[in-house]
Amino acid sequence: MDLNSDKAEVASIIDSKGRSYGTGRRKEAVARVWVQPGRGDVIVNGRSMFDYFARSVLQSLILQPFSVVNRVGQYDVLCTVVGGGLSGQAGAARHGISKALVNYEPKLRLLLKEAGLLTRDSRVVERKKYGKMKARRSFQFSKR
Repeated sequence: MDLNSDKAEVASIIDSKGRSYGTGRRKEAVARVWVQPGRGDVIVNGRSMFDYFARSVLQSLILQPFSVVNRVGQYDVLCTVVGGGLSGQAGAARHGISKALVNYEPKLRLLLKEAGLLTRDSRVVERKKYGKMKARRSFQFSKR
């Protein structure tokens, strides 16, 4: 295979059940995501996405990779998420879905990369330092 060729064919990574896997991370949350062709059902930790993520902002965040590549309603998603809060878990699920889609259809990589969905958001909470109230906030100064 010629490395300089623009049209280097990348094979899709699909398991014996016809699924593709991706791991997503955001803050302290880690999502394990499997994507397979289907009706567009999204199952998170054994519950529907609409039950698990009640806020519409988080639901649209999870479905963003499908809308970017015009594949809404074409894939079923099975996702297990641990750690963090709901916002971090939704971001981790989005990251995992994007990576799983690339593993299923490698041609979608460019679209997802341009939308910034394959990049892990590395921002995490800053740790608290000694002598401070929080990470940076000092105790209130008292003159007397």
